[in-house]
Amino acid sequence: MLLLEFTIEPFHEGKPGQHVRAAIEAVEAMGLEVEFGPFGSAVVVSPLNVAEVSGAILAQAFANGATHVSLHAERVPSAHDQGEGGA
Repeated sequence: MLLLEFTIEPFHEGKPGQHVRAAIEAVEAMGLEVEFGPFGSAVVVSPLNVAEVSGAILAQAFANGATHVSLHAERVPSAHDQGEGGA
């Protein structure tokens, strides 16, 4: 699994703009849970759909007024990686 962290600017403290909300809603519409934080957001995705999720974040953020989007992906352990539930 991959942890995809993203930050969307411009930053409005305490009141995320439509450029942020639209990107988060696009990811949630894919059935994923976004962890929304004060300086960025994160979602755990499969390596098979990281491109689709990243594309949705970028497309919706820029279509709704973002000036800058930062993405960071990091491999995180999953139950399968640790031998749990795998065959």
